[in-house]
Amino acid sequence: MMKPKNFPSGASALLENIDYFHPGFSIDCVVFGYHEKTLKVLLTRYQGFDFWQLPGSFVLRNEDVDAAANRILRELTGLKNVYLRQFHLFGNADRRTGLREGSSDIFRKEYNIHMNKNHWFNNRFITMGYYALVDYTQVQVTSLSSNERVEWKDIHSGLPEYADHRIILEDALSTIRFQLGLIPIGRNLLPEKFTMSELRVLYETLLGKPLNRRNFERKVLSYDFIDKLDEQRKGVAYKSPQLFSFNKEKYFMREIKGLHSDWL
Repeated sequence: MMKPKNFPSGASALLENIDYFHPGFSIDCVVFGYHEKTLKVLLTRYQGFDFWQLPGSFVLRNEDVDAAANRILRELTGLKNVYLRQFHLFGNADRRTGLREGSSDIFRKEYNIHMNKNHWFNNRFITMGYYALVDYTQVQVTSLSSNERVEWKDIHSGLPEYADHRIILEDALSTIRFQLGLIPIGRNLLPEKFTMSELRVLYETLLGKPLNRRNFERKVLSYDFIDKLDEQRKGVAYKSPQLFSFNKEKYFMREIKGLHSDWL
C-alpha cells in the first residue's frame, strides 16, 4: 500500500492511519551533530507533552526498513545520503511506544484522538535503533507538523527525558565509542578541511576523555585515510595550523577493512 502524496504528517498521521504502517514495528533515530567542540543530538517534542524524545516513526507496509530510516532523516534534516547505521533492536516484552500516564488525555485534548487500552499505539512495539552522523552546519531542522518541535540538544545537558529513549541514545553512543577503534569516524561530522587538532578534539568529545596529541596524530596518519593539504588555516592568533581532508576512497576502504581495535 503506497502512502498518498497528501498523506497527513505528525501525530494524527501516525495514530489514525495504521493501515499504511507495519503494526508493532518502529524506528528511532539517534542523530549526532558536532559543533564548536560539542556533541549534539536531535530531539523532538509533541505539543502537549512535557518531555523530549528521539525522532522516530513507523515503517510503511511496502517500505524497506533502511529506506524508512532514510526517509525519516530526510524529512527532519533535509539531508540525503546520510551516514546511517543500525545498531540495536529493542524488543523487551513490556516495551511500548512511550506513552506515559495521562497521555491518552493529551491526545484527546490536543489532537482530538480518542484512545483506549486496546488502541494499536498502546500495544507492544519493537523498534530498530539507528544512529546518524551529520554535518551540523548543513542540517536544516524541520518539523513534520506544526504540533512538533525539533531542536539540537547538547548530550551533556539535553538528554531525552523519556527513559526508554535515553537508553537508546546511550546505547548508540556506546556503539560509536566502540567503533572508533575499529573504523574511521569523522568525515560526516567535520567540514571538508580541518586541522589535526580539530580531528583529535572530535575523537576526545566522542570518547569523553583526553588523547595524547603526538600518538593520535602518528596513528591517524599511519592509516592513510586523510590527506595533508598544501594549505594552512588563516586568520588565527597563533601559528597557522596545517589543514587536512579525508580521502574518500581510502576512507571507504578503511571502513571495510577496519583499523586496529587498540589504536586509541
